[in-house]
Amino acid sequence: MLGQRERATLVGLLAPVCWGMSVGLVKVLEESFGMIRGLAITYAIGCIITVLFLGFPRLGRYSRKFLFIGLPFAVACSLCFTTSLQISEGGRQTIEVGMVNYLWPSLTIICAILFNRQHSRWYVVIGFLVTICGLGLVLSGGHGFHPLEIVGHVRENPASYGLAAMGALAWALYSSACRAWGRGQNPTPIIFGIDAVIFSGLLLTGAVQIETPRFTLLGLCSCVAAGIVFGGAYAVWTYGIQKGSMTVMAIASYFTPVLSCLFGAVMLGASLTTEFWEGVGLVILGSAICWLATRRP
Repeated sequence: MLGQRERATLVGLLAPVCWGMSVGLVKVLEESFGMIRGLAITYAIGCIITVLFLGFPRLGRYSRKFLFIGLPFAVACSLCFTTSLQISEGGRQTIEVGMVNYLWPSLTIICAILFNRQHSRWYVVIGFLVTICGLGLVLSGGHGFHPLEIVGHVRENPASYGLAAMGALAWALYSSACRAWGRGQNPTPIIFGIDAVIFSGLLLTGAVQIETPRFTLLGLCSCVAAGIVFGGAYAVWTYGIQKGSMTVMAIASYFTPVLSCLFGAVMLGASLTTEFWEGVGLVILGSAICWLATRRP
């Protein structure tokens, strides 16, 4: 029989699977409504769905530290990552910005070590580096992983890359705050409600230029599906972080971009390159090193 910690970890591992499926949904949202309008609708639907499943949140059950420090990190992550994609220039740079955002599993483990007293050994750094190289190959799309070229692109558009890095750090800090101050409460409805208000405000105030919407049945269905997938991912991740193994979940999350590429290839009928599978091998190797480095003797 599995204990509560193991069950919570298994539930939390559903989050990377959900995030892997979300890429195609976001693409449909962007084509149907535009990124900002699509996210505003999605977060509103996600808020309603998570309230139905998790219940209406009672703020009195949350610690003040979590409300005023932890929750803003989750909201900052959404805003930083979305903005970083909006201001990225070209498909290649968008992929690189996405790769910078995928530093969050490594940062989550670092936060667990620094703030949550997670045991680790020195070679966890080697695991990080191997995994990052693997992610570079996975996301390169067959163009090769060239760190020096990425550095040059960072200089061309530092705001986009900087916001992606800030979003990754914000999510890692949110995860650490959930573990330390969450009190077993799941704040997903609150996070989605705040995000829906912010993105709706951007639309109503005209702060973001939005094209004329093309409302389609596929777009509306995608909004509902994205609300369920996003809300489910946030909810199970928070549950797993609070009651399961934070490091196992963070290590497993390295496979989010791998799953995104796999789901995308299936949906689009595309073939996967040799470099993709080489990258997957490095991600597996790096994840195994990180896991061994964080195991207690």
